[in-house]
Amino acid sequence: MVFHWRFSGHFMRVLGIETSCDETGVAVYDSDKGLLGDMLHSQIALHAEYGGVVPELASRDHVRKLIPLIDALLKQCGLQCGDLDGIAYTQGPGLVGALLVGAATGRSLAWSLDIPAIGVHHMEGHLLAPLLEESQPEFPFLALLVSGGHTQLVEVKRIGDYSLLGESLDDAAGEAFDKTAKMLGLAYPGGPELSRLAQQGDPLRFRFPRPMTNRPGLDFSFSGLKTFALTTWQQAERQDDQLRADICRAFEDAVIDTLVIKCRRAVKQTGITRLVMAGGVSANSQLRQHIDEALEKLGGRAFYPRPEFCTDNGAMIAYAGWQRLQAGQHEGAGFQVTPRWPMSELQAVEGRSEW
Repeated sequence: MVFHWRFSGHFMRVLGIETSCDETGVAVYDSDKGLLGDMLHSQIALHAEYGGVVPELASRDHVRKLIPLIDALLKQCGLQCGDLDGIAYTQGPGLVGALLVGAATGRSLAWSLDIPAIGVHHMEGHLLAPLLEESQPEFPFLALLVSGGHTQLVEVKRIGDYSLLGESLDDAAGEAFDKTAKMLGLAYPGGPELSRLAQQGDPLRFRFPRPMTNRPGLDFSFSGLKTFALTTWQQAERQDDQLRADICRAFEDAVIDTLVIKCRRAVKQTGITRLVMAGGVSANSQLRQHIDEALEKLGGRAFYPRPEFCTDNGAMIAYAGWQRLQAGQHEGAGFQVTPRWPMSELQAVEGRSEW
């Protein structure tokens, strides 16, 4: 339950904690000076031998790493716990065990310091990450969220006031990248490796389908594209490195074209020409280039977070938490995590329709 509280000081320092999956992220956001510092511990090496995230191992690693990471961050920022004015942690969506580590730590620390705490929606964190940059979009804007587990097009009227325009009906774009890479025998995590190989591929050798672009609507579907890539690999007379690169190129081109087509369609449908793109896949340089070109032709502009804030991080949680805390929202002594949490259930932040 979200309560309302007013911070009486002139500025606020918020500690952000992100533990939704396989990365432990912490950051401190200062309402006067901006982002003071952030740190990230990745579990890639831990999960690599299994070819994917093992939830129990992820939770245990968060337990080991979170407190030392917070201590190191505060030392780097020249702060002590008593200098914090609020704490934000990822409440969901995500792996329930991993979420519980961050929620329990954040809420306990807030209780011991007698400061407010707030649970943050992971995807709202991604959506607001571009607002940490100097160049920020005005409201309203569209958001293309392309993380490992989500592909969504959202109309953003103000913070907390979101309308879902379309989403993936099966595999998200990031999942499709990783699963296709694994089927092609690429190392974990496969998405970035697939994109790297795609640069060496022949763009004319294969043309994969652009799923769900021949029908109206803004939903996505990438599961069939993944199967198409596997079939192309299995039916080839000769399987070699060049074939693998050519399939990667065809797959990436198909995903990018599909995302761009849907974004163009959303701009024409809503009349909104400002687009935020965030989430792990938003770091893809080819995708950014095509989105930029599409928005420019429509008289609009795209906005992105810096590459290190595309993947899960504490900075986006600290910033999203600050937006809600400064508006008077916070939680009671208890806490909860929400592994499945539609953004439509979020409460709007009053009085934040412009910067």
